[in-house]
Amino acid sequence: MLFQNDKLVVRTLTLEDHLFLAKWLSDPVVLEFYEGRDNPFSEEKVLKKFYNRNDGTYRCIVEYERSPIGYIQFYRLDDKDKKDFGFLNIDPIYGMDQFIGEPFYWNQGIGQLLVQSMVEFLIKERKAEKIVMDPQTWNERAIRCYEKCGFKKVKLLPKHELHEGEYRDCWLIEYNPH
Repeated sequence: MLFQNDKLVVRTLTLEDHLFLAKWLSDPVVLEFYEGRDNPFSEEKVLKKFYNRNDGTYRCIVEYERSPIGYIQFYRLDDKDKKDFGFLNIDPIYGMDQFIGEPFYWNQGIGQLLVQSMVEFLIKERKAEKIVMDPQTWNERAIRCYEKCGFKKVKLLPKHELHEGEYRDCWLIEYNPH
């Protein structure tokens, strides 16, 4: 277990979790917001994307009341990303991505609890000097959640992420603990 906050647990991804990821990432309701409805994941695709990769990404399952409900990952930004985002003299900077894969748990404040808990973990345990994310500009529900957690919009990233056949604009948002 990475950490626990009340009914929320974040733990390291295990091989058995690939079935949850395949379920969530083949659900069009979830894919509308994460990866795109034109990009469903089979078990094989999940295994290729989320396992046996030595890329410095920490991949985790989110449990709520002991049930797996989502996924979160975090990673330390490399020099190229820091340069691209204009954060050359700040270290360490972490990026994070997450989704709740069980729509039943949406709009209950669990996403906010998850993001706040991960921010706290990254600051205390990983000594993060800054935390960044890049949500698509149209994903207003996610952006509201992140802003409630203290993230601020820093920079528009035009045509930054391929989603459902077109490159979409994203916001670079940051959490600055200082």
